[in-house]
Amino acid sequence: MNVRVRRVYEPPEPDDGVRVLVDRLWPRGLAKDAARVDEWPKALTPSAELRRWYHTGEGSYEEFARRYEAELAAPEAAEPLDRLRALTDEGAVTLLTSVKTPERSHASVLARLLRA
Repeated sequence: MNVRVRRVYEPPEPDDGVRVLVDRLWPRGLAKDAARVDEWPKALTPSAELRRWYHTGEGSYEEFARRYEAELAAPEAAEPLDRLRALTDEGAVTLLTSVKTPERSHASVLARLLRA
């Protein structure tokens, strides 16, 4: 299973496979045709409350990851998560995010869950 995380601002690469935007909001300054996004499952993004909590610096990345995993375990995330898992069974999937440090973001948590 080939799941990777990249910044949406990086140019698409031939081996990206299905490109999935995992941010709730469209990235600033990026034209939709330039992003070449295939899927945009907003139901799999962290809640506004969780994002605010994490960005205020009140908690650790590990606690953020735990809380985000709990959100992904909610019933409303089941169908879009199953859809994403099905895509990973078919080939390469690239999770796209606009955050500056994708390795310490929700995208890396989601990628880890998909690889498990």
